[in-house]
Amino acid sequence: MNRVLPLLAGCAGLLLGGCTALSSPFHHTPPQPGRTTLGAPLVVLPAQTIDNYLIVEAKWDRFGPYHFLVDTGSSVTLVSPALAKRYPSANPPAPDAPRVRVASADGSTTELPPATLRRLELGDARFDEVPVLIYDCAPLSAHLGVNIDGVLGFPLFRETLLTLDYLRGRVLLQASHTPALTPGTVVPLDDANKIPLVRVRLGDRTIEVLLDSGSDAPLNLNPVGLEPKFAAPPRAGATVGTLTGDRPQQIGRLAETLQIGDFTLLRPIVDLTDELSSIGGEILKNFTVTFDQEHDKVTFQRDTHDPIISPSHRSAGVSFSKTPAYWRVAGVVPRSPAEAAGVQPGDLVTRVNGEPIAKWDLLRYEQLVATADDIAFTFLNGTVETEKRIRVFELVP
Repeated sequence: MNRVLPLLAGCAGLLLGGCTALSSPFHHTPPQPGRTTLGAPLVVLPAQTIDNYLIVEAKWDRFGPYHFLVDTGSSVTLVSPALAKRYPSANPPAPDAPRVRVASADGSTTELPPATLRRLELGDARFDEVPVLIYDCAPLSAHLGVNIDGVLGFPLFRETLLTLDYLRGRVLLQASHTPALTPGTVVPLDDANKIPLVRVRLGDRTIEVLLDSGSDAPLNLNPVGLEPKFAAPPRAGATVGTLTGDRPQQIGRLAETLQIGDFTLLRPIVDLTDELSSIGGEILKNFTVTFDQEHDKVTFQRDTHDPIISPSHRSAGVSFSKTPAYWRVAGVVPRSPAEAAGVQPGDLVTRVNGEPIAKWDLLRYEQLVATADDIAFTFLNGTVETEKRIRVFELVP
């Protein structure tokens, strides 16, 4: 019988709309991280920030460098088939071991084969006999513009202090018995199942949220029982990708404040969900965040306690799934200039502002959306290319 993967596995956003946490309402004993060895008191891993994700690079053999997305919202580590094949364990799962069923944010599921990775090295940190699931990272690689070899889940770091230093572009690893490098505001972890759940204040209510570095979103909010007040009512937004398919986004701006420890976020932008509420990279990037799983706490550090203000959310009205040769339209925002221009899901884009899409990595495209008044997309229909100039607008003011 196939097993259902409980808890959360946030990762693998496939579209420009961002990525969502995978979830399931069940509970289980999370996988052990394998043997962890730190070759230095402080392991510093330079990290590239792409679309609010932290990507670390590692090289320990002639086949590297390897690139890994750090995902605190995932209860498992995912690796590419090539990496799993290169480092098989001497004690792998039985050949007839059941595939693991992973539940996605839209309620559907997919099945991934389990494996044990003999070795994984991140700078001076080495992890041996790591339980993993095998996942084709090609869509995620195409989306981010970097060849991704795996997604590092939260349990991998159970024997270390894990610091995500968004502000300085690095990930830090220390022995769990050492003091955190960046002291700050400590928030208890509700960590019985070894996932990073914390309590925060939303207006005058206390809610529990997942700290999910594997999501590029700000606040994913389950509104059931909360009756949230909105400054900008929710509306249909981008099409977001999950491991098992796409779902439409409902996005708006709250009229209330979000309080994380003694830090305040004024009127945050929210993406409504019917799953567990979570805080993603759009908010986490304002902090240096240290996870201490042994002592069930997380530390938020920031140089100022001034309130954090979310800027308006601009959009070209289209979401894409990407290949090296073209971008395929995955969704069109209703009542947007893109819809008025006749753009439809399935349309193929070969150029942006006259340049081949191969020249448009995610960072460059996002900078364009953030600053341009309009964007010229070249659509391919058979052998005929047609350019449409589409106005960029404020999806959430």
